[in-house]
Amino acid sequence: MAELMRNPDIMRKIQDELDAVVGKERAVEESDVPKLEYLRAVTKETLRLHPVAPLLVPRSPSSPCTVGGYTIPKGSKVFVNVWMIQRDAAIWGEDAVEFRPERFLTAADDKYEFRGTNFAYLPFGSGRRMCGIWDLSWQKRW
Repeated sequence: MAELMRNPDIMRKIQDELDAVVGKERAVEESDVPKLEYLRAVTKETLRLHPVAPLLVPRSPSSPCTVGGYTIPKGSKVFVNVWMIQRDAAIWGEDAVEFRPERFLTAADDKYEFRGTNFAYLPFGSGRRMCGIWDLSWQKRW
């Protein structure tokens, strides 16, 4: 809500999309959700800038490993800083800290999906340890 209050033009676009897809005479139905593309982009951008869990659950390597040129000893606690990854200008561009839902409306939107090996967008974690709720809350809707 804070991002929408700071960006009334974005709030207006959501309202316009809801009026066009749903109208003013009825409530949003589940069948409407896939048609609300701008709302989907706003939701993704919100999860990017404000992840529910800014640090993923810590992991411990079972043997020494090297990550990014750093040796991680066996048994070390390793945290993934999702908050920082999702604000990295090298990944998201110079406007990485700006609330700009349009970044998810391009053909490149598919590269920022929850599954796969692209670890730039991690609002639900990734891989086999990914938060199970995403399936209920996201995949079935969009």
